[in-house]
Amino acid sequence: MKQLTFLELQNYLALKYNEGRTSTALFMKLVEEIGEVAEVLNKLEGRKKNTGNTSLESELVDVIHYAVAIAGINNIDLTRAIINKDKEAAIKYNQSPNLEEFIAKQNKKD
Repeated sequence: MKQLTFLELQNYLALKYNEGRTSTALFMKLVEEIGEVAEVLNKLEGRKKNTGNTSLESELVDVIHYAVAIAGINNIDLTRAIINKDKEAAIKYNQSPNLEEFIAKQNKKD
């Protein structure tokens, strides 16, 4: 299976939601999906009765879908933003390697 990039997903979702959906509407769906992740986790971890309809994978995909859609319709380059945010966190928390360095090392192995 082909690897999916953030850019490809963002472009697809921006096309899909470009007309008729606002960032606020997508955010409300994101919050709803986060609640569904919480519900699944509560069931999986025994805090709520498990009725069998627990698909953490599906709910996490929905969360990612709406978060990336919001970025897409707002022209945010998530790849760049994630790498930059990770660099800041690596400096703040004195962590090594940062994501960019990790990717570079992985690419050398390939």
